[in-house]
Amino acid sequence: MPLPPQSAPPRTNRGRAAGPENRRALIAAAREIYADDGPDAPFSAVAKRAGVGQGSLYRHFPDRTALAIAVYEENLADLEAYARAGRITLDDLFTRAITQAASSMGFIALIESDRHDPRVEALGARFLEVVERLLEREQAAGRLGEHVEPKDITISTGMLATEISRTDPDQRDAVASRILTILHNAFAPGAGRPKP
Repeated sequence: MPLPPQSAPPRTNRGRAAGPENRRALIAAAREIYADDGPDAPFSAVAKRAGVGQGSLYRHFPDRTALAIAVYEENLADLEAYARAGRITLDDLFTRAITQAASSMGFIALIESDRHDPRVEALGARFLEVVERLLEREQAAGRLGEHVEPKDITISTGMLATEISRTDPDQRDAVASRILTILHNAFAPGAGRPKP
């Protein structure tokens, strides 16, 4: 007598245990969605791409800004870990900004539109701490002029990321090279600060 066909076991609801995994899946999906479709991509598309329900999306990220902040927080945590090794240079910082801008393009507009949000400002303060430590080391090693201030680097990084994010992919290397040359010349020892 043949056995009845086996049916797949029902999918169990893992509840809170699935939370961290769902959050990671949502962030990864958001990177893809907003890189492909820009900041106006439907928020619901993130949940669909991640394979989770809308409820899970809104539990983790009540709005687009929260999601953009989570992406940038991951980027910043990576940079902080890299900086703690003590060997990061200004070129390393700019190279990471270029790489992250290319993979997080849609989020730049989202963050920029909410730059006074306290959560965004907190990320900015953390980034400034990384820059201050970097600047101190680079100036002590004679690689950056004494005229360079932390805000010069944070502003330059933002300009670099914005320009890369709106440049066609096949032109990004050339544009990044030109921008880096400009910044090297401006920040070099002996370059001085231009008079207003």
